[in-house]
Amino acid sequence: MVGIGYRKEFSKAFLDSTVLRPDFVEVAPENWLGLGGYWKQELKKVLERYPLYCHGLSLSVGSPEGVDIDFVKQVKQFLEDTNAVLYSEHLTFSKVDNAHLYDLLPIPFTPEAIERVSENILQVQDILKKVLIMENGSYYTCLESEMSEEDFLNEIVNRTGCELLLDVNNVYLNAFNHKYDAKKFIKKMPLDKVRYIHMAGHYQVNEQLIIDTHGADVIDPVYDLFRFTLEQIGKDIPVLLERDFNIPDLDILQSEIYNLRTIKNEILKFEYDVAASK
Repeated sequence: MVGIGYRKEFSKAFLDSTVLRPDFVEVAPENWLGLGGYWKQELKKVLERYPLYCHGLSLSVGSPEGVDIDFVKQVKQFLEDTNAVLYSEHLTFSKVDNAHLYDLLPIPFTPEAIERVSENILQVQDILKKVLIMENGSYYTCLESEMSEEDFLNEIVNRTGCELLLDVNNVYLNAFNHKYDAKKFIKKMPLDKVRYIHMAGHYQVNEQLIIDTHGADVIDPVYDLFRFTLEQIGKDIPVLLERDFNIPDLDILQSEIYNLRTIKNEILKFEYDVAASK
């Protein structure tokens, strides 16, 4: 399955066109909580056609004061009301002392941060009564790192039982910016816990820096890393194409969905053929 983020910017075209054919749609719950009227009806129309995946922006599992319990309960109700297939979030923080920073900031790779993040994830899972799916974030500086990112991620997964949303573009971006091997990083991930994959475009500022934008086409090296990732996972995983702004014509988005489906089918067919030959 290959899905796309549902955006109000192309809502009418999305519902009226036969060009764009995703298998599911994704929304951020906080962008839809409490909405009524026109947009509630538009979302209802979308959900009559497509399964819903939810990917949050405001949980802030890295916040030292803990998560907002009332917010988590609102998200739980939204997931139930929309029959959402899954709920994922970012392994980042976005608020301090209840002041929202309106950005997804990196968590220091430290044992202390692991304790705090794990406690927050376990609390959220207890409220939701479901496993949380956490995304590896993009970052541009290493804050007080006492371990590698891969060890940090693995320890959190082991402690909480959460699953992983593997953002392949984020891996590519971080590897480029911080000069490490993206494929070696992928191989060190808890691949048996990968439940979901994100793919996106980015903006290369110069020869040393890439910025995560979700505002451009997916480039060939990221497709190549996606192919490698599927080969390592060895099973069918839902994939989302992220495009948050600079929305192109729908046929361009559909061509990227087609590219992702084609790669998935090639890899899965290979895996099935190998299994059948044994």
